[in-house]
Amino acid sequence: MTRDFIHINDFVILLEEGSATNIEVDVCRFEEPLIAVAFYGSGNVDLAVNYGQVTKKFQHTKGLALSFYADENVAFEHTISPDKNLECIVVATALKNLDKLPNQEGEIFRDLLQELVHPKDHYVEGPNFFMTPEMERIVDAIFANQYSGKTKMMFFRSQITALLSHFFGQLALMHNSRSKLHYRDKLNEVREVLLRDLENPPSLNELSQQIGLNTTKLKKEFKAVFGVPVFKYLQNERLSSAHKLISENNATVQEAAWQVGYDSLSSFSNAFAKKFGYRPSQLK
Repeated sequence: MTRDFIHINDFVILLEEGSATNIEVDVCRFEEPLIAVAFYGSGNVDLAVNYGQVTKKFQHTKGLALSFYADENVAFEHTISPDKNLECIVVATALKNLDKLPNQEGEIFRDLLQELVHPKDHYVEGPNFFMTPEMERIVDAIFANQYSGKTKMMFFRSQITALLSHFFGQLALMHNSRSKLHYRDKLNEVREVLLRDLENPPSLNELSQQIGLNTTKLKKEFKAVFGVPVFKYLQNERLSSAHKLISENNATVQEAAWQVGYDSLSSFSNAFAKKFGYRPSQLK
């Protein structure tokens, strides 16, 4: 079992390697509260995180990138066996050092790992995912490193920077994907509200308050998803509904106009002609 500590700027890099002919348990604790990301190599070692009466277990760690906050009350327990050796890189920084990190790295931590920057327990688990092939190659290269002295430090600095860049890049992609899904749910809600009340729909401000998006964001995201502004979408649905009422003989032109929210018959007729290429009277 080997454990090396490398200091790069305000990051502490912990490299752990271990193999065993029998089952062995290695326990690691931190001396102060840290935010960290652990990158697991090909060993596929078992991991248990113990704090208080709580235990969180990971049995398939090969290729795992795991972010977390942990204080001195947390024990990280690796179970090493003949077919499960340990290869782990931990990149950590103390909470107090976030503002000292170079190249605005502290802001990246605050933006993408908010739950770790403001922890509510001894151990808080952040986002985790299985690494991309690029990240796995970097981890493999770090463990295969044969350099020494200043060259070794230069190599580690470049590789750790690249590894963190890939990690936060993936987090940003995941965050954007979740945001898009979140927005789509809200925008579908707007669409349902409009369709439920074509005659007397809520105002843009009322819609905004109802779904929790400001009006600027609502207008921008709605157009991005549905291809037209909010009330152009509403107008299209009104006219399509009126077209169906008239064509199926369920309403006169005047009745259809009223039912979809038009007070002026001439305004309705003009809008109808612009959309369909003929006036509603011609449909009859």
